[in-house]
Amino acid sequence: MSDGTPAGEFLDAAIGLLRRVRDEESEGVAAAGVLLADTVEAGGRLFAFGAGHSSLAAQDVVYRAGGLALMNLLAVPGAVGVDVMPATLGSALERVDGLAAAVLDTAPIESGDALVIISLSGRNALPVEMASHARAKGVRVIGVTSVAYARETTSRNASGTYLKDHCDIVLDSKIAVGDAELTLDTVPAPFAPASTVVTAALLQAVMATAAATLAARGFQPPLLRSGNVDGGHEWNRRIMEEYRDRIFYQR
Repeated sequence: MSDGTPAGEFLDAAIGLLRRVRDEESEGVAAAGVLLADTVEAGGRLFAFGAGHSSLAAQDVVYRAGGLALMNLLAVPGAVGVDVMPATLGSALERVDGLAAAVLDTAPIESGDALVIISLSGRNALPVEMASHARAKGVRVIGVTSVAYARETTSRNASGTYLKDHCDIVLDSKIAVGDAELTLDTVPAPFAPASTVVTAALLQAVMATAAATLAARGFQPPLLRSGNVDGGHEWNRRIMEEYRDRIFYQR
């Protein structure tokens, strides 16, 4: 238990969410890992997408030591993070109809590939249309979202649907609407968001499952090693050369 400080209470809240995810999403995590393993073994490519702060979890599984080399970032210009000026433009782009279709139609993603879409609320046009359009192209979709938003908010997509309605597998991050774990009488708004911690952990659990599943089948998982350990760069060059037709972040 925490010592009653805000820091301790936040860490307790994050640990509690991680335990819920471990206990309640284990079947989904296992299924998502198998889906990625199936895609790799069949010669498909892997992509991850997230807008705004949801992009942090997507970036965390791309070109990552200990991660699958085949995971590529599907980037939407202006919506990847808070580096765009003004930062509010990224939020506005998430609500633009038709943007997802334009991105997917020009991206190197095709039938037989797998796409992980991260959106905490799952209510904006961009992630909803990204999922529906990807599935129409024959892409398998894993959605990482907070299902609570679909119960407690209205969709911002013309269809009235949410990300969770257009996925082959849905992983629920358990984050409450508003993404703030702490309150204080002296602070006028809830604070201390935990969605990045939980979502990143969820996705790393999926990646671990995918790697172990491939290994159990006798298929060496295409993992990257840290460039800061001896032999790491040489290992990574070999992996990237072997899978160069499925890796897009080095071109």
